Amino acid sequence: MQKDLTLLIDFYELTMANSYFELGRQDEIAYFDFFFRAIPDNGGYAIFAGLEQLIEYIENLSFEEEEIEYLRSKKIFSEEFLKYLKNFKFKGSIYSFKEGYPIFPGEPIITVKGPIIDCQIIETALLLTVNHQSLIATKASRIVESAQGRIVMEFGARRAHSYDAANYGARAAYISGVDGTSNTYLDFIAGVPALGTMAHSYVQSFDSEYEAFLAYAKTYPNDTLLLVDTYDTLRQGIPNAIKVHKEYLEPRGSYLKGIRIDSGDLTYLTKKAREMLDAEGLTETKITVSNSLDEYLIKDLLQQGAKIDSFGVGERLITAKSEPVFGGVYKLVAIEKNGILEPKIKVSDTVIKTTTPGFKQVYRFFDKNDKAIADVVTLSDEVINTNEPYLLFDPDHPWKQKLVTDYTVEPMLTTI
Repeated sequence: MQKDLTLLIDFYELTMANSYFELGRQDEIAYFDFFFRAIPDNGGYAIFAGLEQLIEYIENLSFEEEEIEYLRSKKIFSEEFLKYLKNFKFKGSIYSFKEGYPIFPGEPIITVKGPIIDCQIIETALLLTVNHQSLIATKASRIVESAQGRIVMEFGARRAHSYDAANYGARAAYISGVDGTSNTYLDFIAGVPALGTMAHSYVQSFDSEYEAFLAYAKTYPNDTLLLVDTYDTLRQGIPNAIKVHKEYLEPRGSYLKGIRIDSGDLTYLTKKAREMLDAEGLTETKITVSNSLDEYLIKDLLQQGAKIDSFGVGERLITAKSEPVFGGVYKLVAIEKNGILEPKIKVSDTVIKTTTPGFKQVYRFFDKNDKAIADVVTLSDEVINTNEPYLLFDPDHPWKQKLVTDYTVEPMLTTI
């Protein structure tokens, strides 16, 4: 899915880079942290995603002659700087969490170390890639959790905000546990299982619903899942599905795999559908629902006793409709001068915007049952002795403390 995205850069990255170059600072080593300040939907965690695409971008980052000519036309960049860009290749190092890991506010999720121009130039791509995919991964995780072990399918491509949003959003959702996607392209390039059966248009194209169901069963006798709400779910759709099973599938040793309901009162309809199917011996036929679902509606449906085996979730997942922004930021935290690391801090009247300086590590603490209990942010060279008790505390509320023993730790920021 990689394109030439070299100039997908906020313009001030280039003006700063030109100034660094003119000042002879292009080889000065800098450290930048990517972190976020608030969890979407007031949730308890976020999920990290997008690292693979970020690395792909960095590996392909180079300035072609056409791009150099464009920058020259702006008449603000020196010729020496443009020559520097012509030979540019990223020379830094990246330390990162693994994709799919839970992440929390205020801790570095990615640290970029390298020449200051290298670190600065990748800022825009890093933020747009990781912010978007982490947003969708977080939303998908919430939805998967709400389904309580039932199958969740990502159906959002047609409502995504762009081609890339459809592809990368589905990828992020899969990282967070959805079972498959309607997006065939993602299956083609990444092996994410493509799922889907029929739309209402298929049913409408036949003279009757029964004929549509029968035709589909003949085409896919071992994978017959029928959309039953084109006309009347209870009085027509489900009876026709049962009829196809009785008259065509069952005599041939096949079985009605499932039905899908895409409208109406899903609690009432699925309860009645389950009764009707069970009464005909179709106890193994699965019920799938769709129709503008999210974690809130799924939770309500299950609390109301809806008889649902799987969910197709589209627009509210792929757009993270309830909170469509992941507020990750990328901040300078240290500079090396004469081999000595000099921490950098941004102080703000808005306390939450004050940054944590220095080159850091994040340790995840696990109890004796391997359950994660806390993240601790340390300086990069700090060593935690797991043979000694460790006092955990909330940095915003330091009186909230817990002394832990019999624990293990895992460093979250590893070299990519």
